[in-house]
Amino acid sequence: MPPRRAVPSSVERRMVGPGDPERADAALVEHYARLTRIGYLVLPSSLGCSRRVLTAHRLVQRSLPRSRGAGTGLPSPRRPEGAAVMDPRYADLRVRVVRAALEAGGSSRGRPRRVRGAPFLPQVWGLRLFPRCGGADELALEQALSALSGPCRAALVLRGLEGLADAEVCRVLAAAGVADPGAALVEADAVSAPHALLASTEFDPCSLQARPTDLLLRRRRARAALAGLGALVACGTLLVMPGGGWGPDRSSVPTYARNPAARQALDPAALIRVPPTFWQRSARTDFTVWPARGDRTRDSELLRRALAVWALPGHADRSTATPGTPTGPPMGPPHLLYAGVVDDAAVVLFHDGLRIVRYAEPSNPGQDRGAVLDFARVDGADPAGSNALVVGRAHGRVRYLTAPWVRSVAVRDLLAPRAAPRALPRDPDGVTGPLAGIGDTAAGCRSWDALEVRDAEAVRLMTDLGEPTPVRLTSGAPSASHDVSGRGERESWARTACLLPAVRAGGVRSVNSWLFAHQPLPENSGAARWLCVRAETWRGTGSRVLAEFRDPAAPAAPGAVAARAEDSPACGPREPQVLAGVLWKSAGGRWYVVAAGSREFASLSTSGGVVGSSPGRLLTVPARAGDRAELNGLLADGRRVGSLR
Repeated sequence: MPPRRAVPSSVERRMVGPGDPERADAALVEHYARLTRIGYLVLPSSLGCSRRVLTAHRLVQRSLPRSRGAGTGLPSPRRPEGAAVMDPRYADLRVRVVRAALEAGGSSRGRPRRVRGAPFLPQVWGLRLFPRCGGADELALEQALSALSGPCRAALVLRGLEGLADAEVCRVLAAAGVADPGAALVEADAVSAPHALLASTEFDPCSLQARPTDLLLRRRRARAALAGLGALVACGTLLVMPGGGWGPDRSSVPTYARNPAARQALDPAALIRVPPTFWQRSARTDFTVWPARGDRTRDSELLRRALAVWALPGHADRSTATPGTPTGPPMGPPHLLYAGVVDDAAVVLFHDGLRIVRYAEPSNPGQDRGAVLDFARVDGADPAGSNALVVGRAHGRVRYLTAPWVRSVAVRDLLAPRAAPRALPRDPDGVTGPLAGIGDTAAGCRSWDALEVRDAEAVRLMTDLGEPTPVRLTSGAPSASHDVSGRGERESWARTACLLPAVRAGGVRSVNSWLFAHQPLPENSGAARWLCVRAETWRGTGSRVLAEFRDPAAPAAPGAVAARAEDSPACGPREPQVLAGVLWKSAGGRWYVVAAGSREFASLSTSGGVVGSSPGRLLTVPARAGDRAELNGLLADGRRVGSLR
């Protein structure tokens, strides 16, 4: 893996060229929010907010190259000193998005093109979508943008939002089909609005507000459709009922409903209910010994609805599942963990040996929203992984249902390692008070609430990553990871916590942070720290690994990601070795390739744009700004290993 550029406060990732559709797809997913913002800003405001939002998403989703080697031909841009080097795949996608937005507005080489594709836009029925409203400054900027030409808007975005120099802006505009990029820059010079406003939520098509469409017109159309559907059903009934009609013993009954085991699985009376004290004498300590808790465990109607939606969700019902988790109906009577009201929802938790299933419906009978069904895989859960489940999630806050063996709970802010934990109440059923869940860290990661659980064996830290199961946080070498304990490990996690969103939505079971190297930096700049952050999943595959570089010049800042990999054994119990490097700039303005490996490495070397080697597991080689290099290491057993990728 080529080393990354680093300055005292940032590290740059290096990637390969743009002609690979699979890797371009990965770059699009990673930078999707930024690309849609670019498209939204370049598109003309005459489209209207809702259509402009959908068109921006469409342009980005259609920007992938159709074949290998189908790049724009634009070389990787040079960035201003101190800024992150741009991923070539992202640069290629950016050109495609700018070109498509200009063509949609009729601004590319003078060939107007009407924004068509209503059938091809992302479809949102019954709602109009708008970005969040800003202040007077954002409104003034929006009015100023609407009066500019498309190339001028593109130049403003590339200069102000992307931070490109004028020469780079001209190159991107030319690649996007603008006939006179210089004229666009001259026109952009006349705009006096602050560039920082381009990053406002006013221009974020991924952070949206919803409003209904014409409700009276929709109601009239719905009535007409229902009348037509009723007539169609009546006619169909007359055609398909030749004799005795449909009954419970006819072949028209669904196969699943005629299966005796399935009927038993849908019967609330057949649910498995564990006695409250059974866990105290059981040989197992996991979800299978959780008792049935909550004030509605005998509400047969609620339980019947939950089981029915699990077996066959309706059109209004929504379901989510962690990767690798099947969403089919229960194979037999599931184990009831909880049934009760949490915040404004009636919640039921089931466990079927493989999955946790969370059912939630509005507690107010007058609300017509559908139910929500969440699936999470938990097979092989140990006592530490069975300590808590997310039972409620509302308004950016979560409540946990704790295991019966949990003695106490508290809230600890990961970003304040020296602060004492805050008390967290629990009701008699083990449901905690609300605490902050995972939030949007784009505007800054200022705090991170974690659940501190004390059981019979240890004090453990768990955090929410947006799934039904909280994630256990650990520290230490891969072969001896342990629960976070002591101020030193909490202070280390304080600089890693803001990297946790990079591993969310992956069915993550635990995240371990391991300090694998200290590296003295040139010119008496102090010692950098290298950490490996590994996220393990419940399903076994899909693990994610991050190499974290901590510059001593910013001792309180979050660590920077120097390398990342997915489904890699690196930094794990099987293969604990890890190697990563960055391109680092000293306070004196000189550049170096700095790299570090874990204790398994006997020597390191770099080739390509920077050539050098070093015995041992630390490497420092003088370099120049923009240099690219390839890292390799020789293990003590003679094997040669590349950097994390």
